Amino acid sequence: MNGHAPAGRRWVGAAAWAWGLSWAAAGVACPQAVSAGVQPPAAATPGRAHADDAIPTPLTSQPGDPGRGRAIVVDRQLGMCLLCHSGPFPEERTPGNLATSLAGAGSRWSPAQLRLRIVDGRRLDPQGFMPAFHRTEGLNRVPAAAAGRPLLDAQQVEDVVAFLATLKD
Repeated sequence: MNGHAPAGRRWVGAAAWAWGLSWAAAGVACPQAVSAGVQPPAAATPGRAHADDAIPTPLTSQPGDPGRGRAIVVDRQLGMCLLCHSGPFPEERTPGNLATSLAGAGSRWSPAQLRLRIVDGRRLDPQGFMPAFHRTEGLNRVPAAAAGRPLLDAQQVEDVVAFLATLKD
């Protein structure tokens, strides 16, 4: 193995990446994050916690449901996570290979850090291609039908956070 994905896998990864990017522009503001003044950390170090790399307050009063969160993560139309990420999903035949594995996400990040990464990962990496799943402002090339609507509502974000927090090494 030369470290590269087989030709078919490369195409699936490239297609997923392009499709994911088209949705990234349609990522839709977390009022809680904006009102809390969440800004990108001055000197973010991957894998390290920073005081300003999280949204500490849940977006809803109802706790997230890990079962619903897993369903969102593996749904290629709703969560779209597996277009870019891989993880502990044995039923998935073609997970993504463009982003970090979701395996161990709950060990690497706190629920508050996971929440920010889902709401608007570009606050941490402005050049990244992770879609803003719960932001509606400051976006480019948003289809008229999607304008002002997040990709995931607040409860769905909390469900995904609850699921990812269960993924320990």
